Amino acid sequence: MTYAIFWGGILRVLQALIHGAPTILVGLFVAGIFQRLLGRENTRRLFGCGTWRELPQAWLIGMILPICSLGAIPVAREMRRAGISTGAILAFAMTAPLFNPISLLYGLTLSEPFVILTFAFSSMVLVTVVGGIWNWLFPGSGREEPAPPPVPYGLRRMAAIVIVAAREIAGPSLAYIAAALAGVFLLSAMLPPGSLQTTMEHSNPYAPITMVAVATPAYATPLIAMSQLGSMFQHANSVGASFVLLTLGAGINLGLIAWIVRNHGLIRGLSWISLLFFVVLGLAYAMENPLFPRGIEPPGHTHAFDIYCQPFRDGSSDLPRVVVAKLKEHLKPFEPVGLIVLVSVAALGLLLKPLDRFFRVEDWLESEASLRQNKRGWLDANLSPPVLGGVALAGLVAFSVVGCFAYYPAPKEVFEEMYILRGEVLTAALSGNKKHAEHFIPVWDDWTHRLQVGVFLREGNLSAYRRMKARVFRDRLEFLKHAVEEGDRDETREYVDLVNRAYGRMRLAYLQ
Repeated sequence: MTYAIFWGGILRVLQALIHGAPTILVGLFVAGIFQRLLGRENTRRLFGCGTWRELPQAWLIGMILPICSLGAIPVAREMRRAGISTGAILAFAMTAPLFNPISLLYGLTLSEPFVILTFAFSSMVLVTVVGGIWNWLFPGSGREEPAPPPVPYGLRRMAAIVIVAAREIAGPSLAYIAAALAGVFLLSAMLPPGSLQTTMEHSNPYAPITMVAVATPAYATPLIAMSQLGSMFQHANSVGASFVLLTLGAGINLGLIAWIVRNHGLIRGLSWISLLFFVVLGLAYAMENPLFPRGIEPPGHTHAFDIYCQPFRDGSSDLPRVVVAKLKEHLKPFEPVGLIVLVSVAALGLLLKPLDRFFRVEDWLESEASLRQNKRGWLDANLSPPVLGGVALAGLVAFSVVGCFAYYPAPKEVFEEMYILRGEVLTAALSGNKKHAEHFIPVWDDWTHRLQVGVFLREGNLSAYRRMKARVFRDRLEFLKHAVEEGDRDETREYVDLVNRAYGRMRLAYLQ
């Protein structure tokens, strides 16, 4: 393994871990809520276990919880302990990473709303068909485990949720997450820099099949998957490959596959994977031509998939410093916080392991003495576990909605950020500072999508005129990026002027 390949893989793994930390945390605490607040019986009731609505209900719950494919692993483990069928578990585990309130709104601005809604409906068809066939072929796959003893209401019960999360991230879930991140490393090592820029064109009939090979070991958070989806539509890439990227790139990972094989055996695990690929590809080819955007001239290449390829070329030097610099480039404010909390919870889980030899925290929390000593206070209102569990899950959904308004500000605030980005991009392009321009152009592009979502949230609609002005601006920005990459100074100056004018027209359209 060369120096560049090693450090490139390290960069991709760290990027995946940092981007996924907040949604992994949500998955850990949802598992704790299921175990300590809802309990086995109420978790089964929540998912409609044993009824005809089991699979679509699992799909719907997955749609509203902000969990990535790594965060779905501890939830899937807890669902299995509750005795829920494997078909419903996989329906939830595959759907939760695809859509949540934030990513769904983001996706609606990246392409035609009809396309995103079609993808959402197709995901329901996918998990219902695959889950239904699995449950029919392998009935009785759910194996309920004895529920842990109750914990007194109040702060002890809240502490028990944290203990469950800590045990999970320091236990088997850590091994499955590590397997998923190993897939990210291997994918980076196998794909040379820029090797996917021309492979996903609409004219390539094998694009969806190629995407299966790329997306299966890949890992993408819901927001990243949606941004790549938008880039594929903007560049008129294969619609089928876009659907494969969303369902497999965001929906599964090698860790989830390892969990399935570990719990159901190699034959059943391979049967599920084969069935999944067959249905995904069938849906992908069925929607390829009907959903392909008309009137867009394919540019012939895209950078949407560069994040899965090797980032460095042989001969690169001082790569540890470059890795640190690249990690800081696109860091969102909430990601370091999520990573710090995730590491803290994992450290607590690791600390509990040697402590268990002398004192097991759960034994104290569940002890009869603890139950008798429980006294009512203003922090200890005696609410039933199902009520608290329902409130906690509803709180996660409400937090996602509030997060939408925070992540997608009002137009005035967006243009204050864009004013700074405009200066950074245009100055760097005119001065020939290629690295600086290449860094800030994608940031400026991302803010246009956040602008559109912010308007949609606050006004309830987004007019075709505003969509068109934003699309023209992004097109001009894309051409400026290519001119900067090629080092053509005359073309760069021409597109600087075009970008500036398109930005002014877009600003007027959104602020008037």
